[in-house]
Amino acid sequence: MTSDETLLEAWRGGDSAAGETLLRRHFEALFGFFRGKVNDRGVAEDLVQRTLLATFRGRAGFRSDASFRTWLFTIARHELFADLRRNRRSLEVVAIGEVSIAELSGVGPNTVVGQVERARLLLDALRRIPLDLQIAIELTYWEGMSASDVATVLDIPMGTVKSRIRRAREALEQAMVELGGAIAQARDTMENLDGWAARVRDLAIGRDDDGRA
Repeated sequence: MTSDETLLEAWRGGDSAAGETLLRRHFEALFGFFRGKVNDRGVAEDLVQRTLLATFRGRAGFRSDASFRTWLFTIARHELFADLRRNRRSLEVVAIGEVSIAELSGVGPNTVVGQVERARLLLDALRRIPLDLQIAIELTYWEGMSASDVATVLDIPMGTVKSRIRRAREALEQAMVELGGAIAQARDTMENLDGWAARVRDLAIGRDDDGRA
């Protein structure tokens, strides 16, 4: 398979087909990223399109010291924060990354405790922790990014990534318990967090049991 970097170089040189291949390759990951934070599917799709447009406009400025995917999620985070600010003028003085999606948008748990599977509980809990902690969890466990890549997306020193992930895990476990999950269940989920990645991603995207979106 042609690498992202090769496709990007071709795209920079005017090969539109290479650009389409590159963006199509990452479309689903971007959609999952936004759907984990936005209830409205249409808004999530719009944010994907904004991210892709920003990627197209900024492709000449891509630096090779990070992977294309890292750069793409950096843009996605910026577009998400910009959208939140557009819709909530009061956020101009708020450090968005330190506030949860639940606080920013009023998104609450989708179902009552006892009626949800663990993946739903986990997704609801993710939306209740500070946004940059949510993104750190998703990039690490959902996208399999390295500490260096996570640091780039979040714009933090690499040396603080491990502590950020630890804080994120602690906050996520607490949020699961606060939503009604059993402590043992929450701890078991944290111990197997990477194993829940595909299920939570599918849930965020809105796939049915057959894997269809």
